[in-house]
Amino acid sequence: MIVIISGTNRPGSNTRKVTAHVEAVYQTLGVKTQLLDLAELPPEIFLPSSYGGKPAAFKKFTDAILASDGLVVITPEYNGSVPGILKYFIDMLPFPESFESRPVCFVGLAAGMWGALRPVEQLQAIFGYRNAFIFPERVFLPGIGKLLNEAGQFTSPDLEKRLTAQAEGFTGFVEKLRGKKLH
Repeated sequence: MIVIISGTNRPGSNTRKVTAHVEAVYQTLGVKTQLLDLAELPPEIFLPSSYGGKPAAFKKFTDAILASDGLVVITPEYNGSVPGILKYFIDMLPFPESFESRPVCFVGLAAGMWGALRPVEQLQAIFGYRNAFIFPERVFLPGIGKLLNEAGQFTSPDLEKRLTAQAEGFTGFVEKLRGKKLH
């Protein structure tokens, strides 16, 4: 199973719209997915006591990560970096088992011209430190406001093709590393 992480908790975000496209691509390929939307994090995870013991409501997030064959992280760029909520989410997951030898790939989106290059590189450093297997084919979506219409659909079929090529490559990457078929 591939777990797809929507890397912000901003209501009505473009990240969530792109996440829906990514999820649909994997489902079209016949790959089982599970979505983790950071907008659904339980409020009690933000209490200082969470560092000592995670709230029961966070267990579904931890369980999904630990049961996954691979992760797709979709991140926007906030002020030249990763959204704080995404970094906090990573910090709250068990160490080292959450990412140790786990395949991970990235999709970045931003209003600016680099398409979240910086946050994706920052995430690669974090996941690399945590000994994840990083898939090298990243997808960047610069000028995201012009790439999605009001209904949340891509304005160019090329974008769906790029996400499909990444998903096909990542599925093969995960299957080789895990030694099992995902579809």
